[in-house]
Amino acid sequence: MARKKLIAGNWKMNGLTADGTALAKGIASEVKALGKVQCEFLVCPPFTLLAAVKKALRGAKVALGGQDCHFENKGAHTGDISPLMLTDLGCSYVILGHSERRADHGESNELVCKKAVAAHQAGLKTVICIGETLAQRDAGQTIDVCSRQILGSVPESATSANTVIAYEPVWAIGTGKTPTAQDVEEVHAAVRKVLAQKLGRGNASKMRILYGGSVKPSNAAEFLSLPDVDGALIGGASLKVEDFMAIAKNSGC
Repeated sequence: MARKKLIAGNWKMNGLTADGTALAKGIASEVKALGKVQCEFLVCPPFTLLAAVKKALRGAKVALGGQDCHFENKGAHTGDISPLMLTDLGCSYVILGHSERRADHGESNELVCKKAVAAHQAGLKTVICIGETLAQRDAGQTIDVCSRQILGSVPESATSANTVIAYEPVWAIGTGKTPTAQDVEEVHAAVRKVLAQKLGRGNASKMRILYGGSVKPSNAAEFLSLPDVDGALIGGASLKVEDFMAIAKNSGC
């Protein structure tokens, strides 16, 4: 089953107007220069930069996404952003359940699932993140943890058209440490089996599963050539145009 690779940049809490705009313009220029691309591109800047980045990306085949959303479209939720607010700003994607949200804000599988339902209803595609901690990995619980996160975080409304899964081992995010290619393929294959149990084999075979966790130009080709790896969710390396685009090019884009 051919699945179009997704190269996604998660800028996290980085960027002010000037440098965020410059980064977006740089990526837009590089993507335009590629001409016909084999991959889909996505950038997810902080909420404060969404409008500026949308303008900077104009004319380039680069999708815009938010880094989180609430499960309500409006209401008394100070500091939160609703799914409809994201679509109103031009977003087509939203990242949900990132390990930093799960750890820093105590987000449960149930909450992530609730947000995903709301995002789908608003017309957003969701990038639902899963991954184990170092302690869980050392205890041999990687597959079990990821399976439980899939079963609890992915809603019944999920399809291959509106949902992407991102496997990001927590211990590899921003640390420079990475699992082996064999480890990554083992987890991705297991995740696809769980998706088949939950959503049916048709959806599972078409659904994209990204790898994230210290992805860089030097290891992109190895990871993204694996049978069940359908792209990358890139953190730190997405903050430099040359690194982000090198990952894409090394991945066959």
